[in-house]
Amino acid sequence: MMFASVMVNNKKSIATIATLLFAVLLGINVWDLSTTSVSDPGKNVFFNGMLRVEHYSAWFNTLMTGCTLLYALLMAGEIRKVGAHVGEYFALIFFMLCGLYLLSSYNNLLMMFLGIEILSIPQYILAGSDKRNLKSSEASLKYFLMGSFTTGILLMGIALLYGAARSFEIGNLAAMLHSDGLNPLALAGIMFVMIAFAFKVSAAPMHMWTPDVYDGSPTPFTAYMSTVVKAAAFFAFLRLFNVSFNNLSAHWTLVLAVITAATLLVGNVTAVFQQSVKRMLAYSSIAQAGFMLFAVLAVNSFAWQGIIIYAVAYSVATIGLFAVLVKMKDYTYDGFNGLAKKDPMLAFVTTIFLFSLAGIPLTGGFMAKYYVLLAVVQQGQLMWLVIFALLMAAISVYYYFRVIMAMYFKPGTPEMSSPVTVGDRVMLVITCTIIILLGIAPQLFLTNV
Repeated sequence: MMFASVMVNNKKSIATIATLLFAVLLGINVWDLSTTSVSDPGKNVFFNGMLRVEHYSAWFNTLMTGCTLLYALLMAGEIRKVGAHVGEYFALIFFMLCGLYLLSSYNNLLMMFLGIEILSIPQYILAGSDKRNLKSSEASLKYFLMGSFTTGILLMGIALLYGAARSFEIGNLAAMLHSDGLNPLALAGIMFVMIAFAFKVSAAPMHMWTPDVYDGSPTPFTAYMSTVVKAAAFFAFLRLFNVSFNNLSAHWTLVLAVITAATLLVGNVTAVFQQSVKRMLAYSSIAQAGFMLFAVLAVNSFAWQGIIIYAVAYSVATIGLFAVLVKMKDYTYDGFNGLAKKDPMLAFVTTIFLFSLAGIPLTGGFMAKYYVLLAVVQQGQLMWLVIFALLMAAISVYYYFRVIMAMYFKPGTPEMSSPVTVGDRVMLVITCTIIILLGIAPQLFLTNV
């Protein structure tokens, strides 16, 4: 893409080339999925065992690449407006996809670290890409400083785990830590890694950077950072704790349960008091992270299904909602007043996206919450946390429905920052269809898990 930006001067052509490349990449992932061996996993090991591509990780890659293609189709026009370096913006998104592929298939702590950094560094750049906005520069600096600090914590955790298990391989890690019993060095390493991942997925109390970074970053990039990137971090979180630390879950489950409860409480309660829809979605992403943490807590096979359904449902609904948001001139709730009268179709798809995020039945968001909560229920523990999550979900209905109330029941004539084209409408309807399909037939997205 960087070479394309040198050879092609037209921003629209660069965006078209990038979108076509995402489509090609999706095709490659579909082909890779069909060739990934289930019967002989040894064929799927690369780089001396540092990467192991299981069938479910190949399926996750395919789904997230599909979400990225959907994002490009919806947001390409808005990305062109951010600045002059359109080719570089798309190149950084490709780098983030590369980090996602590493995080879905790593079999070694060093490869995990490499994947996290490849995923994170482009975000610091994209957050500050709007040079005309001081909030964008502030978001980039804040994200970079906090991310760098967290990188140190992650490396410390990896070093402690290596000291306890004498191996970076996550399979060997599980065997060595279990055979040695409760090793204080290993327990400290697990806590450090947990804190680092909590930052990456914006879980409380390591969430403080999220509202300012998401609010200050250019809206098209916030849409990607808060969806596909977050899903990749959660998949890596689940992979490590399910494979390596499953046998020691009694020693870290309570800590993670407290973090989950705090994340649900902070995200939902704080979102209620926001006046900007974009900032509300930032706190909403924290609340959604609280639900995704249930998959990590469950440490069972059902959790893998939960994280994949949640990743797709949350990513598609949020990308669709941001695609509507970037068309609005005013990001406050009042900016949506009367949208149903001015543009009924736009108001309808926005309502479906909000229903999904709130977990209303017959939407993907409902099935996502059902799967992750059921994964914990099957464990037979932490029922208090499941009940608490249901109460928090009820609170989330309030701030999501504030937007719906504004669109349908408050008078006004919302101003649009850019026209909604026929192509935009077609893509929004497709996005809405995916959400409903997820809610009606989630099994279609679990055939390879």
